[in-house]
Amino acid sequence: MGVKTFSDIVILAGGIGERLWPASVPENPKQFLSVDGNLSFLQSSIQRALALEPEGKILVITRGSLVKGVAEQCVALAEKSSQKDKDKIFKDLLIVAEPKPRHTCAPLVLACKMLKFFDGASHTILTLASDHIISPIQSFLSDCAKASQAAQKGYFVCYAIPPSSPATGYGYIKAGSGLDGIENVFNIDNFKEKPDLETAKEYLKEGCYYWNSGMFAFTDDFFLNEVKKCEPSVWQAFENFAGGSLPVENKVLGIECIENWQLMSESYEKTPSIAVDNAVAERTDRAAAVMASFDWDDVGSWDSFEKYAGKNDGKKVISIEGNNNFVYSDLPVAFCGVSDLAVVVKNGKVLVMKKGSGDFMREVVKMAKSAFEG
Repeated sequence: MGVKTFSDIVILAGGIGERLWPASVPENPKQFLSVDGNLSFLQSSIQRALALEPEGKILVITRGSLVKGVAEQCVALAEKSSQKDKDKIFKDLLIVAEPKPRHTCAPLVLACKMLKFFDGASHTILTLASDHIISPIQSFLSDCAKASQAAQKGYFVCYAIPPSSPATGYGYIKAGSGLDGIENVFNIDNFKEKPDLETAKEYLKEGCYYWNSGMFAFTDDFFLNEVKKCEPSVWQAFENFAGGSLPVENKVLGIECIENWQLMSESYEKTPSIAVDNAVAERTDRAAAVMASFDWDDVGSWDSFEKYAGKNDGKKVISIEGNNNFVYSDLPVAFCGVSDLAVVVKNGKVLVMKKGSGDFMREVVKMAKSAFEG
């Protein structure tokens, strides 16, 4: 049994996940992958949304080229779900195809505008990423109850993850004073960009800095007002929604879908591409955070992926005079006299990487586009 806290859930599912190349590619991105052969990242995210028992919609906002793939993921999850969750997927889950990538602020404004068309009421919204690992679910639900309460008090709410290492790949939140009346929720003093290693070590030592998970909670009215105040160019781009209406929804494999919507296309032509972190979170004077009691990982490297993937399948991996190698492959792999390697063989391409070298992946992907696909 979930905890009814948010009226609607928005899942952002348009990314590519380049750091998990070559398994994650534009046509089959990270959110479709599974670390353990069971649910994919996206399916797990939808499952978390269902556990929250939203009375309204679950919006999955993605790229047009991924609509069929997302629908396939939803149908496959529905077949594994309870009848109640299966009915919710086919009744209230809605895939929205962005006309072009515009980072994360535009799709959240789009979601708020869309939800108004359904009933005109105020909505308390939780935004989720489509490619994170979160456990246990009961701790997540408990923290969501606090986030919803803070959002309804007029705050832009983040989830603060206690750091386990001086990570340089995450943005940080500096904790301020506690928020009155809600345990383990605090005002945010400052947001910090991804730091260098020495700065990250200082953050860890000081003890008042947390990783920013990239999940947010807010009411639609509050969020739209903050966008208007903090990033008016985005707000103005969506002014054409006034007096508009939803298009006729089509279905892909039985899942409701919105594509080729003129209002959306017009707005996306005008809106700048900016992250909601930069547009609102860092500028509003009403930013708060729930100190997360759940475990969280954005699985942003092959080192992280290995932690959840388990041991290599002995039938497909041979190792002689070597150890601590990781394989994620469509083909058998043999190691001779080498250790501490990650080998990924997917989508007709091969990655051989020394463990701990994940920071080079974006450069690898950039070079691969010209060397392998040019």
